[in-house]
Amino acid sequence: MAHGKNRDLHGNAPDKSTLALVLIDVINDFEFDESSEELFVHALPAARRIAGLKKRAQAAGIPAIYVNDNFGKWRSDFRTLVSHCTEDDTRGRAIAELLKPHSEDYFVLKPKQSGFYSTTLDLLLQHLGARRLIITGFAADICVLLTAGDAHLRDYQLVIPCDCVASRDECENERVLQYMERVFEADIRMSTEIDFG
Repeated sequence: MAHGKNRDLHGNAPDKSTLALVLIDVINDFEFDESSEELFVHALPAARRIAGLKKRAQAAGIPAIYVNDNFGKWRSDFRTLVSHCTEDDTRGRAIAELLKPHSEDYFVLKPKQSGFYSTTLDLLLQHLGARRLIITGFAADICVLLTAGDAHLRDYQLVIPCDCVASRDECENERVLQYMERVFEADIRMSTEIDFG
């Protein structure tokens, strides 16, 4: 009965893990402006690789945390967002179906670009005991970058797999990855090179 109350709240999600997988804005209808189609083209192959990484992380007992925009819909919640992206005819449906959260996954809604700004993300990571984050998602040059910057300021160790993030422009995506490696000391190796053992 030691973990009974946590099991009721969180299903099978681990209560403690020094490593966490963070998925930024992957539940997304990709209908926000004229650039969303360009981002989607690069996001879909990245989403396939994120799905593979998540499956391996889950098998290793690594918790997944979805950090997602509320898209200015203050009366919405994460489940409503998932339903909209998977059940409605949206551009992002294929990605949302690939990366649909499981019952044991955690989620945090964010009002701005950084996953840490005015959210419970830091408290959740402290609860888990996480000190190392694998950050994936969209867009690398905006929300991934700002979340990674805030994580770096909080002394989290960062892994940002270069094949699991996407931006509207491929050259900008490469530039921002190099920047995060240099400034935030992020490990940007391919997702297939991450060893959960």
